[in-house]
Amino acid sequence: MPIETVKKSGYRKNFSLIATFIGLISVLFVLSLFLAFNFSTKKIEGDFVSAKTNVLEESIKPYNDFFLNKIPEISYYNGYLDSTTASKFVDTILLKYPFVKRVVFFDAEVRNSRYEENGLNVGNFSVGMKSVYQFGTYIPADSVKIFGTNSIASNATLENFNELALKLYTFVHRLDTARMPTQEDLFSNFSNIKPNRIDYFNIPRFEDLKVYKQMINEKLISEPIYQQDMLSFELDPMKMKIKNNRPLLYQSVRIEPVTYDPLETSSEYVTGEITLGGPFSAYKLYFISAKSFIKKEIFSYFLPIAALILLFYGLLLLVAFLIYRNLNINHKMFKLQYDFITNLTHEFKTPVSVIKIAGNNIKSAVSISEREQKLYGKILDEEADKLNGLMNKLLAFTQIENKAIKLNEDRINITEFIESTIDVHQLKHPDFKLTYEVTDLIHFTTDPVLLGSLFDNLMENAYKYSPPDKKQLHITARLIKDRVVLRFKDAGIGIPASEINNIFKKFYRVQNQYNQAGSVGLGLAFCKELVNFMKGDISVRSVVNKGTEFKIVLPFIQ
Repeated sequence: MPIETVKKSGYRKNFSLIATFIGLISVLFVLSLFLAFNFSTKKIEGDFVSAKTNVLEESIKPYNDFFLNKIPEISYYNGYLDSTTASKFVDTILLKYPFVKRVVFFDAEVRNSRYEENGLNVGNFSVGMKSVYQFGTYIPADSVKIFGTNSIASNATLENFNELALKLYTFVHRLDTARMPTQEDLFSNFSNIKPNRIDYFNIPRFEDLKVYKQMINEKLISEPIYQQDMLSFELDPMKMKIKNNRPLLYQSVRIEPVTYDPLETSSEYVTGEITLGGPFSAYKLYFISAKSFIKKEIFSYFLPIAALILLFYGLLLLVAFLIYRNLNINHKMFKLQYDFITNLTHEFKTPVSVIKIAGNNIKSAVSISEREQKLYGKILDEEADKLNGLMNKLLAFTQIENKAIKLNEDRINITEFIESTIDVHQLKHPDFKLTYEVTDLIHFTTDPVLLGSLFDNLMENAYKYSPPDKKQLHITARLIKDRVVLRFKDAGIGIPASEINNIFKKFYRVQNQYNQAGSVGLGLAFCKELVNFMKGDISVRSVVNKGTEFKIVLPFIQ
C-alpha cells in the first residue's frame, strides 16, 4: 500500500473538524453564560418588585392576628366587661401587640329611653355611655377613668362613640330578623376602622338584635336595658416589627408615611414601596438596596446556573476529547496494522524468494553435484523453518488471546531447562555470550513449551538489539516466597522511557537502527500474553545505551 494511500485513509485525524466543534461549543458556552446572567438579573429585579408583598404579609401577621382573633374576644363577655376585667384584657393586648398604643374602654348600654347628652338617640332607640376608661403603655397599671356619672364626655370621646353607635343603629334598622346575619356582616358593622384607630362594639346575640329591632320600631312597656362594651384601639404603625424575609435582597426595610420623600434617589440605589392598608393606610413599607448589594444576590443566583453550564460544557469537551482520542487510536491502529502487513509481507517474502531461487536453480541445472545438493537442501530447510516458525508464532498468539489452548503443566528442573535453552541459542549465535544463576530453586511445575517460548523471544530480542561487541545476556532464576522470579539482563541499546508503556502492545515497533525492517511487532506482545496466560506478571527496566532488564514473576507450584 503506498504511503499516500495511508494518508488519505478514513482513519485520518480530522483536526479541523474537532477544532470547529470545540469552537462552536465554546461560543455556545459564552452565549449561555451571557443569557444566564441576563436571566438572573431579570429574575432578581423581578423579585425586588414581587417579594415586597411577602415582606408585607410576614410583617402584618401580628396585626392580622390582633384584628381577626384578639378583638373578637370582646364579644365573649356579652357586654358585661367592667373596668377591672377590661384592664386585664387590655394588658394582654399591650404585652403581645406593641403597635397598640392606647385602648379606651366604653361601658355602654342600649335602652328604650333617651340619653340626654352622652349617647345616640334615634326615636325610641338609645345607645349611651355609662363610663369611659383609658389604658395605655404610658399609663399606670390601674385604669384611668375619663368619664363617669355626673360628668360630660369630651367632644372627641363622644364623637368616636356616636360614630360606631350610629353604625350599630343603621345595621339593626336594616336587619332582616328572618335571616341570621353572617359573621362578616356582624364584624364589619360592629367595628369601625379609621387611620391609626379601630373601634369595636361587642356583637350581641341574635335574640338581642331582634329586641333592638323592636325597640327601634316601638316603645316597649318593659323598657329593657342591654349592656354593650366598646373598645377603641389607638395604633402606632411605627411600633410594628418588620420581618425582612429576603435579607439578601432588601438591604433596608422601614415604615414611612405615604408622603415620605426619600433622600436616596441617586442611581446607586434601588428603591420600592408598598402601602400597609387598613388603619395604617397612611403609611407604607419602604424598601432600599444599593445596586452593589443587589449584584451580590444576582451573582449568588447566577453562579449555580453557571456551574451547571460549565459542567455541561465540560461534558461536551470530554466528548470532543474522546472523539479525538478514538480518531487518534484508530489512526495509530491503522498505522500499526499497515506496518504489520508490510513487515509480515517482508518476513514471508524473503524466505519465499530464497526458496523460489533455489528451486529455479535446481530445476534449471542439468546436473547437481553433491555439494550443491547439500547447499540447496540446507537453504530450503532453513527457509522452511523460518516460515514455519513465523506461522507457529502467529497461530500460538491467536490461540492464547482466544484462550484456545490449555496450560500443560509439567515438573521441570530449572537449571537443566536454562542450560538446554542456552545451548540452542549459542549454537545458533556463536558470538552470543550467555550466563545464568539459579538461587533457592531446583524444581517447579509449569508449561515447558510456553516457558521455552518466553526464553526464546527474550533471548532473541537481547541478541537482536545489542551492538556487535555487547551481545551478552545474564539470566537469573530465584525463588522468593511463593513466586519464581526470572530476570533477563542484557547490555544492549536500551529502550527510551517514552516507549516503555508501548513495547507490550501488538504490532508496535520501537524505531531504531536495529528495527528498520523484518519485525512484525509481536515478540514482546506475545511474551505479555504468555505471562498473563501463565498467571504471572512481566515488567521492564531500561536505560538507553546501558541495557535492558525484563523481570518475569510466575507462581511457584511444587
